[in-house]
Amino acid sequence: MHAHLRACLLISLTAAATHFGAAQAAVSAEEAASLKTSLTPMGAEKAANKDGTIPAWDGGVAFSNKPITGRRSDPYANEKPRLVITAKNMEQYADKLSDGVKAMLKRYPDSFRLDVYPTHRTAALPQWAYDNTFKNATRGKLIEGPGGPQPDNVQGGVPFPIPKSGAEVMWNHLLRWKGEAWHWDATQYVVTADGKAVLTNNGAADQQSPYWFKDGSPENFSGDYYNLRLVNAGPPIRAGEAIVARLNLNEDKSSTWVYLTGQRRVRKLPNSCCDTPSPTTAGLMSVDELEVFTGKLGRFDWKLLGKKELFVPYNSNRTLQPGKDADVLGKGHLNPDEVRWELHRVWVVEATLKAGERHTASRSVYYVDEDSWYALLGDRWDSKGQLWRNMWALPIVMPDLPGITAKTFGYYDLLAGTWYVNGLFNEKKEQYRLVPTFPATHFTPDALAAEGVR
Repeated sequence: MHAHLRACLLISLTAAATHFGAAQAAVSAEEAASLKTSLTPMGAEKAANKDGTIPAWDGGVAFSNKPITGRRSDPYANEKPRLVITAKNMEQYADKLSDGVKAMLKRYPDSFRLDVYPTHRTAALPQWAYDNTFKNATRGKLIEGPGGPQPDNVQGGVPFPIPKSGAEVMWNHLLRWKGEAWHWDATQYVVTADGKAVLTNNGAADQQSPYWFKDGSPENFSGDYYNLRLVNAGPPIRAGEAIVARLNLNEDKSSTWVYLTGQRRVRKLPNSCCDTPSPTTAGLMSVDELEVFTGKLGRFDWKLLGKKELFVPYNSNRTLQPGKDADVLGKGHLNPDEVRWELHRVWVVEATLKAGERHTASRSVYYVDEDSWYALLGDRWDSKGQLWRNMWALPIVMPDLPGITAKTFGYYDLLAGTWYVNGLFNEKKEQYRLVPTFPATHFTPDALAAEGVR
């Protein structure tokens, strides 16, 4: 796989740019100036690709200050696929498919497919975030922290818009734009190998990203970049459970607390990172598989393999349109009728387990969108070197943000034949609502204890 992947990279990188060593300095003012010329304000290539299948970035989705409080529409509902990739023709497009996607096409030749639509580069940020991104380029750096590499002296924008290492690309993903604060109600399912969908969670969540507070600054930023408060309404066995999480740039300071209905008390999880089963997914995903990748970088060596064109899920508002979850859930995978794929340029990052460290995955490869910095696909190999899990996220376009965000995510288990989806909104009256920021006390164990209902 290594030789094949390198052969199809669109750019080459020097050896100094592929590994994270000691502290990495910010880029020069001359390099940063490209964010106002050949690069977008977020660090992507502004130009179209050679054959025009990836258009030039023209500013992304236009901002709409009209709040969306109900169900979201599909702005591309009338478009038709420009091509359909199946097991029969996949070799023709193999250089633009991830290993996990190729494995899915081979495993489910009669049902899994990619409906590839025209590419729309809808990623965008508010102007103040573009300004902060430009500042981050020359002031930010990656330092070695207690929990692994971490950003320093950045806030309110893409931390490393001109990345020099795999760790910088992954931090761009971890600190990607999702808004300042938001609320959602959604369901989660595991689908067994014989196609039975089992509800694992029906809950409501408040989330926010203090890193993106409009009036923030690196000097006043505490390091808590993401807050979550989730309360379960079902299934009945899990009703009343709740969780609070606070993620910090110093990953040793990240904390998670759970409210246990049987004990009527809040407990801090002793280890809320890495391959620990995530309570928000009923233990089906590890913490660092949430939203393709979340959490500590310290257990892996990160290598930036370059950039390439790849078919990825994108602008998939069509997934929100069916009125029933069952319309989206298929045997072995999501219903391909309801997933939109597009061709985009992605950064390719390889994570290899460090000597002496333990993890259920020995190696992973992540595909990070150059425009939005979302890791849209990820492949994991188990301790035996077998391709094990294909992880994915379905970004939707949100003019009220503006830009794209991805709350629906999951994995396909290529060995067991099971799969999991987190964040289905199809049976909900609203789908991802932007809200005013919450007080910091909203995301504390004391607040969680006060809300205990069972």
